[in-house]
Amino acid sequence: MNSGKRGKNICVSEVSAIGRYGFWIVSNDQEFFVAFGNYPIFRQASVEQIYSMEEIGPGQLRWEELDVDIEVAALEHPEHFPLKFAA
Repeated sequence: MNSGKRGKNICVSEVSAIGRYGFWIVSNDQEFFVAFGNYPIFRQASVEQIYSMEEIGPGQLRWEELDVDIEVAALEHPEHFPLKFAA
C-alpha cells in the first residue's frame, strides 16, 4: 500500500515579504497587504510565525501557531468584513 500524496496542490498562497507596517501575501496571482494596524495579532509575531501561513482550503489562510484565520475575500473586499477584535 502506498500512502503518498495524490494530485497536485492547486492552492497557491504565500507570504512574500514583511515590512515595518505589515506584510504582503500573494494568493492566486493577486497581492494583498496585511497591515499590522488592521491585524494587531501579527505585530508581536515572529518572522517565522508570519511566514508559517498555510492555505487550508481555497481562499482560507491559516497561521496555526497564532490561531489566526483570514479569508482571501476579506483581503479582496475589506469593506464587507468589518474588523472586530476581542480584548
